[in-house]
Amino acid sequence: MAMNDEKDNPGVAVFPPLLFLVVLILMLALRYVWPLAIGGRPLTMVLGIVLAALAIAIIAWGRMTMQRGGTNIDPTKPTLAIITGGPFGFTRNPLYLGLLGLLLGIGLMFDTWWSILVLIPTFLILHSGVVLREEAYLERKFGEPYRTYKTSVRRYL
Repeated sequence: MAMNDEKDNPGVAVFPPLLFLVVLILMLALRYVWPLAIGGRPLTMVLGIVLAALAIAIIAWGRMTMQRGGTNIDPTKPTLAIITGGPFGFTRNPLYLGLLGLLLGIGLMFDTWWSILVLIPTFLILHSGVVLREEAYLERKFGEPYRTYKTSVRRYL
């Protein structure tokens, strides 16, 4: 289905990388004011590094898969194709999962419960303000092929 270029995007409520950056700054500021240490050093450092590295790898893999598939990565631009390979074969939202994992990993490296506390509202904002809007847009734009993909691959994990 062709869409008017002016409206050919999901109309996300927030740009996900900007949300990540704002939440990361907030989390580190809160840690500075009120540390809420997990108290598991050096284990939290190791887990944080592993989780952050895994998250970065998933984000990079997802971005490369989207580029190879010939679609825009920026959610404010039109989606040009449904990507089903790479990490999109096991989750419909690997980039967003990667951002959440990176946020948690960094929080663990800084040994703070704030990393977990900020994840909840961040996830809810991503879910309602980005993912649900993207799904509605992709259904309007691609119809049955996207609905088939939705039934075969989980939204998150």
